[in-house]
Amino acid sequence: MAALRAVQGGSAERLQLATAVRFLLEELAALAPGNSVEVRVPPFGATQCVAGPRHTRGTPPNVIETDPATWVALATGALGWDEAIAAASVRASGTRANLDGLLPLLRAPR
Repeated sequence: MAALRAVQGGSAERLQLATAVRFLLEELAALAPGNSVEVRVPPFGATQCVAGPRHTRGTPPNVIETDPATWVALATGALGWDEAIAAASVRASGTRANLDGLLPLLRAPR
């Protein structure tokens, strides 16, 4: 995917970054279908994933939020989940708000 390669190469424009973020959110939802965790990557997108109790009103109890660059790094394996949490690059609230074991979705090219 050209947008993802541009982001990883450091030459992405805003539209390419948005496309890469949305693509990776779609991949996460396909890998871990469900509605118990909401992953937010403002301003480009959000998805619900991980099987479990469904939440339908207001803010879900299990929310993960991060910035676009961190999301791409996590989803491609350039950044580990524990490392991102320790650096406060990811905000995770709720007992199920953990993507360790689901990431990376794709491997970053070497």
